[in-house]
Amino acid sequence: MARVPFKRIRERAAERKGGEKVLASLLPKKRDNKALAKLGDDRILAEMARRVFSAGFVWSVIDKKWPGFEDAFLGFNPKRLLFQPAEFWHDLASDKRIVRNPQKIKSVRDNAKFVSDIAAEHGSFGKFLAAWPADDQLGLMDVLAKRGSRLGGNSGQYLLRFLGRDSFILTNDLMLCLRDSGVPISEKGTSKKDLKLAQVQINEWAKESGLPLTHISRICALSVGENHPVERLREAMQE
Repeated sequence: MARVPFKRIRERAAERKGGEKVLASLLPKKRDNKALAKLGDDRILAEMARRVFSAGFVWSVIDKKWPGFEDAFLGFNPKRLLFQPAEFWHDLASDKRIVRNPQKIKSVRDNAKFVSDIAAEHGSFGKFLAAWPADDQLGLMDVLAKRGSRLGGNSGQYLLRFLGRDSFILTNDLMLCLRDSGVPISEKGTSKKDLKLAQVQINEWAKESGLPLTHISRICALSVGENHPVERLREAMQE
């Protein structure tokens, strides 16, 4: 589908960043499915909450308050949260330890049930994620959007990345890379057609290069758009 082979995209990214060695240093560690399968349901629910509360908000504020979130939501133990009475959830709306957004607070309760249900079906949520086909991120995102709460769109994509699943994130730069390579996705890149075109092309590049989706996504983003300083990119990887 694309007119440009991934080899050329990687060469372009390396040229922009000062060479192949520098480019390689800007790539995240390869994702480990075994570690993902062992991830506790409480940590998965915690990351769901973190992505939901970070959406449309300053991430650094959420990060700074996160110890309070852990305390307020009982360590994000799904079963324990599901046993809490209505008063518990009502009181959280005025709890200064967290961001007091009633709709997002409710999503934690809804996602506690989502995590518990998936764990009952597959042994754990981590095992469910690890077993999902690597080339069908869209299918997994659809499950998150339909069965989870407020986990559609970018929140679902960032959730998969932060949990450690090999995945792509359709950032503006990645979409620009796809369009520049001849993939006919729209400017917004959010329609089902756009997502499918992106998935198919990224899968093709992964087969061509032998690289994980995370690296495909990153290299594409580094090959176009604003050429940010290498040190700033490295700092961002540590944040």
